[in-house]
Amino acid sequence: MKKIHDGAVSFRRKDFEAHKSLFGDLSKTQKPHSVFIGCSDSRLVPSLITSTLPGELFIIRSVANIIPPYKKGVNYPAISAAIEYAILALEITNIIVCGHSNCGGCGALYKSEEQMKGLPHTNLWLELSRPVKNKVMQMIPNATEAEREWMTEQMNVVQQISHLLTYPYVLERYNNNKLTIYGWYYVIETGEIYNYDVDKGYFELIDDPQ
Repeated sequence: MKKIHDGAVSFRRKDFEAHKSLFGDLSKTQKPHSVFIGCSDSRLVPSLITSTLPGELFIIRSVANIIPPYKKGVNYPAISAAIEYAILALEITNIIVCGHSNCGGCGALYKSEEQMKGLPHTNLWLELSRPVKNKVMQMIPNATEAEREWMTEQMNVVQQISHLLTYPYVLERYNNNKLTIYGWYYVIETGEIYNYDVDKGYFELIDDPQ
């Protein structure tokens, strides 16, 4: 904890002072331009990979960046409440759903009941992404572990976008071009970020236009 305590002091003395006027404005209100829905993994740092400042991103995190489908009397209120607040209260018009390489949650989809028996809540949560595993096993039954991992992590992003579109207010805004949804795949070891092209049906590297 000493490193974290020292970091808190360093933030107050350096980073806060460098952006003092910004934090003054943020003390009164927030107007983020994008919702970032990402995995809880410590290696995924939304503000770092997007070069954004405090107040720009409304961040929602969960194991394997899973979004529960919309349901009244919701069983997973934390994620659903955050989405509801971001869209209906803050009126944010961009949503990024971001998965990443070497995702432990996606990898756990392939573990046995015996291997997961010590993680009952995690196992229950991952039920929301079991269809992804089934699709991958059907599409590439003889794939290597690396190929299976890559495909599962990317298809999981696509699956969560489909879950997101079960929210009536999200779907309405999306269909009326008032809301844009992006599916990102972040590769930890290279720093590359790929965006899912809905029309083409695959991920493309986000890069400077040639």
